[in-house]
Amino acid sequence: MRIILFLFALFSITISAQNTAIGTNEKLVYTASYNMSGILTDIAQVTMQTSPVKTSKATLLRLKCTAATFSKWDNFFKIRDLYESYVSPKTLTPYLYNRDINEGSYYKAMKYTFSHKTKTVKSVQTKRNNNVENKSNSIGNGTKDIVSTLYNIRLFDFENMSKGQRQSFTIIFDRKETKAQFTYLGKETISTAIGKKECYKLAIGSSESILQGSNSNLLWLTADANKIIVYGKFKIPVGNGELKIKSASGLKN
Repeated sequence: MRIILFLFALFSITISAQNTAIGTNEKLVYTASYNMSGILTDIAQVTMQTSPVKTSKATLLRLKCTAATFSKWDNFFKIRDLYESYVSPKTLTPYLYNRDINEGSYYKAMKYTFSHKTKTVKSVQTKRNNNVENKSNSIGNGTKDIVSTLYNIRLFDFENMSKGQRQSFTIIFDRKETKAQFTYLGKETISTAIGKKECYKLAIGSSESILQGSNSNLLWLTADANKIIVYGKFKIPVGNGELKIKSASGLKN
């Protein structure tokens, strides 16, 4: 499920808007599908949750994303992934990021600690053989981790964007800054498991070869105050798939 979160995150840009879209107890549940032998097959559940976390100095917002294959697929390729970011509730600026990847025989854990004053990220990477590697990376203004980037998209004012307008942005992924851009394609009304929704439609592109085709990687966000992702399509070198919302609760607006 790494690719799903990566694709979503590529849409976010550097913004300083206040958080008016994301509450402290929100839960979004999705079904992830993948094209297997020409048939789009539901293989996993992706869950996105928010919760408040008190520290000795402040109250942060925990942004937690998990992905797990349905049990019937576990023998084929078992996925149990966790991504989480601890951010400012007002601006979604990240301070701490954790990633724990369990996909088949592949395992990797990654922790980022952000220092926005010095424009650096300290990272600790652990692999299955318990090999631990520490590293420090310089980052640019507004660079975010994959999870906080994913949520920051919902702070953007799409109502004041023109159809075809593009914006570039940067995320840090696997200790590298990745350049990407999105194109606003206008509004479109689609049917979802939570009803018919008028949506903002977006397309993405990246400097990485992971994305394939022109306008083949798309997202639909509700055109309301919550701006939740309800549908996504992606195309990568090894195939294509979809992400469809299953349920939404605890919305702020």
